[in-house]
Amino acid sequence: MTNTAPVRKTTKVGLVTAKKTAKTVTVQVERQVRHPLYKKIIRSRRTFMAHDERDVCKVGDKVRIIETRPISRRKRWRVTAILGADVTLTASEIGETLIPASAAAEPAAEPGPEETKP
Repeated sequence: MTNTAPVRKTTKVGLVTAKKTAKTVTVQVERQVRHPLYKKIIRSRRTFMAHDERDVCKVGDKVRIIETRPISRRKRWRVTAILGADVTLTASEIGETLIPASAAAEPAAEPGPEETKP
């Protein structure tokens, strides 16, 4: 007797938190659960070691992982898709203004007679 039913593998979506070794990323998956007695929503986080075959994931990327056969002692998940990058701006990036290099090198022109106030 052979089992011909399709095998459903669990998939999860999480954020890459570490990229320290080749072809391995640490993915943090966050889920929200309602407390059975107090009805408060609780966030629970869990980290998974996932195999990144092409080695293209970066810290901050949002990825989809799927369960797979054991690849190493702690790796039982594989990255299937990169859903997007987590873009966070710092204060220095927000405060900077973009000026073309040619405009920055030239001194500012003095106002002519028609631009002065009476």
